[in-house]
Amino acid sequence: MNIALIDVLNVVGALGFFIYGMKLMSEGLQKAAGTQLRRILQTMTTNRYIGVFTGFLITALLQSSSATTVMTVSFVNAGLLSLVESAGIMMGANIGTTITGWLVSTLGLGKVKLAAYALPIIAIGFPMMFIKKGKWKAWSEFLIGFALLFMGLALLKDQVPDIKGNPQALEFLSSWGDMGYLSYFIFIGVGALLTIIIQSSSASMTLTLVMCANGWIPFSVGAAMVLGENIGTTITAELASMVGNVHAKRSARIHSMFNLIGVGWMVLLLPLVLQLIAYIFVNYTGYPSPFEDRESIPLALAAFHTLFNFTNVLLLIWFVPVLVRVAVSSLPAKEGEEGYSLQYITAANLATPDLSLEEAKKETFQLATLTNKMHGHTRMLLLEAPRDYDKLASKIEEEEQVSDDMEMAITDFLAQLSAEGMSQEAANRTLALLTINSELERIADNYYQMSLTDRKIVQQNLKISDDLREEITKLFDTVGKQLKRTVKSLEGHYKEVSMEDAYALETKINQRRDKLHKKFFKSMEAKEMKAAQSVLYLNIINSAEKIGDHLVNINEAMVGGKNYEDWDSDD
Repeated sequence: MNIALIDVLNVVGALGFFIYGMKLMSEGLQKAAGTQLRRILQTMTTNRYIGVFTGFLITALLQSSSATTVMTVSFVNAGLLSLVESAGIMMGANIGTTITGWLVSTLGLGKVKLAAYALPIIAIGFPMMFIKKGKWKAWSEFLIGFALLFMGLALLKDQVPDIKGNPQALEFLSSWGDMGYLSYFIFIGVGALLTIIIQSSSASMTLTLVMCANGWIPFSVGAAMVLGENIGTTITAELASMVGNVHAKRSARIHSMFNLIGVGWMVLLLPLVLQLIAYIFVNYTGYPSPFEDRESIPLALAAFHTLFNFTNVLLLIWFVPVLVRVAVSSLPAKEGEEGYSLQYITAANLATPDLSLEEAKKETFQLATLTNKMHGHTRMLLLEAPRDYDKLASKIEEEEQVSDDMEMAITDFLAQLSAEGMSQEAANRTLALLTINSELERIADNYYQMSLTDRKIVQQNLKISDDLREEITKLFDTVGKQLKRTVKSLEGHYKEVSMEDAYALETKINQRRDKLHKKFFKSMEAKEMKAAQSVLYLNIINSAEKIGDHLVNINEAMVGGKNYEDWDSDD
């Protein structure tokens, strides 16, 4: 096999080792501290400035700006964050991702051989993987991922050939690196492409630092690649938003505009900024100029990366409202996008059960809202003899089909989430949501069946007394009251549901059903009504009572005792 090909494969393999370690560490931390991360994002975003700090903190912990931006897009998608709040978090994520450069340049490429501690760290983390209680397994993944990350970095450093043994590469890079601003644009493109392919700005930044440390590329070219990596990292949020709603797409658009604008002004000032960094290094740090000594380049690039992102945030944070307006105007909501199609569920966060369950919870509320609308439409159809009867009946049929689709989509999503592995607490929450969605879909079926029964009543021109109609109206209104309070509970905190109120209304629904049964039987005995006519009306009455049963089941699932504890805890 060609030696050059082997070298390339070695570099790709070492990079894969590094990326896998980063992925394992990030996902492990998200699983172990997912609830806390969710609460941090929700509570520490009261304004864009606190949002910047929050984004920095989360990214510094996860060592992945992509994870932070994807989480942010998903929170916007789920309606938990506004566009202004998400902009602050993403700006902070850009600062937080610069921590990777400092870690690699000071620990990974310097005199501190952190890779030497990788095996002891794995030795500590590996036994934790077999502890089923608590979140020990997630913390085990975090530790093992941390160790693999630095083992991969050590391999990457060793596998990238030294430029002294490959003068042809130096000649090739020199031919492209001495063309003024054209060189900057070329290597900005290279950095962006590299990040898009690797799907990690931290990994591409690390590769850039290693290439500079080994003499493959000079300081100015490395800086241009760093700028390109800031553009390339926007693709992750854009991809995550593709399966989201219009708000998620706007959030990703803001992130892209922020990075593109930043690179735009920085590339114009790049020669001056690089000279400034070199001046500071020579006069204030004791390090030689990164233009003259390649050992200074990793630290200089880390400094440049931090300076660029920090300055860009300071400049553009004042223009967040403008960025939001541009995003909204460039991505207008399509007709029907705010309707009862899936608005919150995405496949982007299956590795983060807490975030995924928040999305499913929001979607469940949408389905509940749809059933509440069906109640109003069915009541109007049965009791108010609307002029546009056929149109209203068709509307109920359409809503029932939408409810089927939504329930199926939510169930599939929760099934995929379960397959990813989750804590017992998350599994209990998932079971609660599956139960609630199934009951809601059955409620929608009952309303549809009522509309079909009423069609037969209208076709046969059947009539009932005003007294019976009034009693049916009372039954419907009691069911509607139970439904309305249940929908309100599904929007808020599940633990605040009052089962005492739910059971009281269920008892009242049963009493009204029993009263109607007796009245219809008396009408049949008095031959005031034919048996076939009574059966049709009794079907409607029984369907209304079944809805009451389903609503009680939903309330019981929401307050399911120890099985669903801490769903809304503020600990």
